[in-house]
Amino acid sequence: MSAHFKRQLADYVEYHRDPRNCALHVFGIVFLFLAAVLPLSLWPVHAFGMRITAATILVLPVLIYWLLLDVGIGTGILGAAFLLLSTAGFITNYASVAVVWAIAAVLIVIGISFQIIGHRVFEGRQPALVNNPSHLLLGPMFVMAKLYIALGYRRDLAMIIGAVSQPTLRSPSALPDHGRGRSLPHT
Repeated sequence: MSAHFKRQLADYVEYHRDPRNCALHVFGIVFLFLAAVLPLSLWPVHAFGMRITAATILVLPVLIYWLLLDVGIGTGILGAAFLLLSTAGFITNYASVAVVWAIAAVLIVIGISFQIIGHRVFEGRQPALVNNPSHLLLGPMFVMAKLYIALGYRRDLAMIIGAVSQPTLRSPSALPDHGRGRSLPHT
């Protein structure tokens, strides 16, 4: 794991402390990814003697980016992307163009709603994306990292993410004194 990724993830975690927000992000990110690749899966591209779609071509750079940030998490996302691209391919094979666009629109509305509800209701603050647009690409990394931690893998990530799995509301008495003999001011 690169130092750059650690810094980015630590910054992202600051906006995602509430477990309910994190749960909404899991579904929201999956829905938004599928919504993005669905319409792009309608356009076939013939390359290297194979038929692929514009979705596959346009997803490759971000998959490479995720692999470069962290090979383990990137590999997990690669597997999830394969499943979502396959789902998009299945839908586009059996649905009309209008239905594909309608499904994509519904997924976008639901996905964005989950993000907004998670941040406004449970975190009480604006999404990280507002302050740092690169967080758009960190969402899937965060979700996959949380999955790895839940499965007992990646203790290195648990030190960054796991320590903030509880909501940010704390009483002043819950803050450590570190043996300095002074109390912290109440805010």
